[in-house]
Amino acid sequence: MERELDAESAQLREDLDSFEVKSLLRGPDDYRDAQLEISAGAGGTEAQDWAQMLMRMYTRWAERRGFEVSILDESEGEEAGIKGAVLEIRGQYAYGFLRPETGVHRLVRISPFDANARRHTSFASVFVYPVVNEEINIDIRDEDLKIDVYRASGAGGQHVNKTSSAVRITHMPTGTVVASQQERSQFKNKSTAMKMLKNKLYQAEIERREAHKAALDATKSDVSFGSQIRSYVFQPYTMVNDHRTELKIPDVQKVMDGGIDPFIEAYLKQGGGSTTAAA
Repeated sequence: MERELDAESAQLREDLDSFEVKSLLRGPDDYRDAQLEISAGAGGTEAQDWAQMLMRMYTRWAERRGFEVSILDESEGEEAGIKGAVLEIRGQYAYGFLRPETGVHRLVRISPFDANARRHTSFASVFVYPVVNEEINIDIRDEDLKIDVYRASGAGGQHVNKTSSAVRITHMPTGTVVASQQERSQFKNKSTAMKMLKNKLYQAEIERREAHKAALDATKSDVSFGSQIRSYVFQPYTMVNDHRTELKIPDVQKVMDGGIDPFIEAYLKQGGGSTTAAA
């Protein structure tokens, strides 16, 4: 009976912790799937092997959560490991959970590729993007439009010049203005102008998203010493140390098998969950 109560109590604590962590995922993109990009840093084969180890770690983490993993791109190393890879991880709040993993990850170990068995330090970068729907839906509400009709100017025949067939549409939320006067029919000119407006708004949205992605890319750190968010030490002792939260876990193999949740939770509880990013 006592064991059953202990098990129920442990499960309750786990459920409460899970609820607390999810409550910290307040970013507008946190609910989305994640695109995870891993790149080997300087260090040749050793760094490329480390990048592959990280790829396995994140794959194991995702599988343990029941998430789906697809390899979108992978560049193999010359001798071993990978130069880089891009994974898509699909699951509820995948981006929110993985966002704290963005940064440089440092490995310290006796290199299996060194004939003299010397200790090596290697780096790899991890960057996480939210997966957004490639199809951008442009919703244009009638109440956001100001439509003016006027007489066309220039050549076009007597009818075009004497009737108010030209159409100018102003999209008031963005200030975008389009006009069409090529057709004799006001209906056709309006249809053409609406198509022009949708194209302009679509392009503006593409540019906004590209600017947002460029801003995210600008936060990438150099893959080198001093910029790491976490160190994984295999020798002379075993320890995984997150330099942002100072959380340390001595069981490095458990972490490499996907046990990174304590680091994610510590970062979110420290305030990393309040970060927002526009979609």
